Amino acid sequence: MPAASRHPINRPVFFIPLAILSAALLLSIWQGDAFVAVETAANDWVLRQLGPVFAGAGLAFLVLLAVVAISPLGKTIIGGPDAKPLLDRWRWFAVMLCTTIATGILFWGAAEPLFHLDTPPPMLGLQPGSDAAATFAMSTMFLHWTLTPYGIYTVAALAFALVYYNRREPFSLSSLFVPLIGKRAHGPVGTGIDIICLYALVAGMAASMGAGILALAGGVENLGHFTGGMPLRWLIAILIVASFLISAATGLQKGIAGLSVLNTWLFFAIIAFALLAGPTAEMFGLSLRASGEYISTFVPRNLGIGVDPDWSRQWTIFYWGNWFAWAPVTALFLGRLAVGYSVREFILMNLVLPSLFGALWMTAIAGSAIILDQQSAAGLYATIAAKGPDAVLFHLFDALGGGPAATGLILFTIFLSYVAGADANVSAMSALSTRGITPDAPEAPLAVQSVWGIAVGLVAVVLVAASGLDGIRMMSVLGGAPALFVIIGAALSLAVMTLRGRPSAAPVLSD
Repeated sequence: MPAASRHPINRPVFFIPLAILSAALLLSIWQGDAFVAVETAANDWVLRQLGPVFAGAGLAFLVLLAVVAISPLGKTIIGGPDAKPLLDRWRWFAVMLCTTIATGILFWGAAEPLFHLDTPPPMLGLQPGSDAAATFAMSTMFLHWTLTPYGIYTVAALAFALVYYNRREPFSLSSLFVPLIGKRAHGPVGTGIDIICLYALVAGMAASMGAGILALAGGVENLGHFTGGMPLRWLIAILIVASFLISAATGLQKGIAGLSVLNTWLFFAIIAFALLAGPTAEMFGLSLRASGEYISTFVPRNLGIGVDPDWSRQWTIFYWGNWFAWAPVTALFLGRLAVGYSVREFILMNLVLPSLFGALWMTAIAGSAIILDQQSAAGLYATIAAKGPDAVLFHLFDALGGGPAATGLILFTIFLSYVAGADANVSAMSALSTRGITPDAPEAPLAVQSVWGIAVGLVAVVLVAASGLDGIRMMSVLGGAPALFVIIGAALSLAVMTLRGRPSAAPVLSD
């Protein structure tokens, strides 16, 4: 039977977000300045009004996951005791890592700490460029790129894995609410949830792809010593979309998993180079000091307490909004990967190990950037003013002695990171907007995936052309606003299943 007949389009979930997206795209082209003004006002409102909810929810999710891990639910095998894993642990970890924040650590890992080092929050009274500011910068990188963001993803993905595989609910975000309100979760309300979250993920993906386009363009221009402008950025977008659609056509086992494993090895190669070529002793010393500050300030910094409110909204709350924008639909993909493993293994692979990887990455990359910036009297920070944050990573590796070879490696890694992540998320988006998705028939037709891939690419390029990095950052936060309440619902469902000790009435516990 043809794939199209087995998987007909879910018309409301497919066409309504696509229509809203098309209208926003046309409006941004026709009334660019007015569109950015409205986007800015909406972004400010979201950060001010929902900031405490973003922050509180992220912290509460970590507590919930700790409780789940030690509860009887922790022994539950996702899919039941006889379920067979889709992937081995190494491939599972690689796919999870590249599906979540892989592109982000490449773009922001070197640039973000320089903002915190050279323009720290005034309330803290830190001297820009000082050792105290360096410790603050590194502890902030740990805050923004380890436990809290992965906690947001893990809660949503674990809840979906249990309702999809153990309760046999449909491949829909509305299934997340079944433990709370029963089968009433499906229907018009559930369709509305799918529509909102699909649009939210398109916003988040477009923001991420926009950052990837900027980073790749900056690297190509740095390597070739020329200015490519928008034609170069269009070309990069086309190559990214074409690559992940080719990967999508080969399926999970060959396409996404193969790309992710290669991508993960490249990440470790970059870390190894930075540790060997950089000021290793200083990096580890900075990381140890920052770890102490991270632990001692973990709760207040997560909540934005003890730092300037404007700084917290522009950085910490922005990040929480960004993770929430990605979380609902990313949860569908991450949850799908979990079959055959226990809940405790899921928490280890989706929360603990990637957080440790994030800390190692920041020790090597952010640590190198901070120390070299201090040694060069804010020379790397001056690169941001001169060429933008997308050029910092390449200048950092030039300073470490990497030369054109290192630049080429980083360019390829950035490209591969976005292709692997976009492939996974477009797969989930397409499945969400298609009927008949089951564990035995998990993929949507390639035509549906092509539509969403092209749509994301168009939005990303328009963001880059119209409003640059600021517009990209705002778009990702706006996507997180509606997703916030979906993930809170998922967390409540996970709490209900934890109290029951199992996801459904049928026992599926296994040692």
